[in-house]
Amino acid sequence: HPTCSSTRLGLDAAISRIAQAVADHVVVPEGWQCCAFAGDRGLLHPELTASATRAEALSVEAGDFAAHASLNRTCELGLTRATARVYHHLLELLDQATA
Repeated sequence: HPTCSSTRLGLDAAISRIAQAVADHVVVPEGWQCCAFAGDRGLLHPELTASATRAEALSVEAGDFAAHASLNRTCELGLTRATARVYHHLLELLDQATA
């Protein structure tokens, strides 16, 4: 899952290359967009994240993926809630793959 910040900073291609170093097949879910967790917003208003991630969650739930990753802890929390799949920071997965 790209993040709003990574997209705004133009980092998604570089992040995709890191993901490709970890996995044979990398998928950016259809319908991904801002998860709306935004700091504490997702904690105080979980309905915002549920609504914002609905399309992405359907795409993720339809797939059979070995791991789920993002680049921001609050995005990871929101997406884990939305999809019932545990999201990890991409660098954690890179560390595991290279250890």
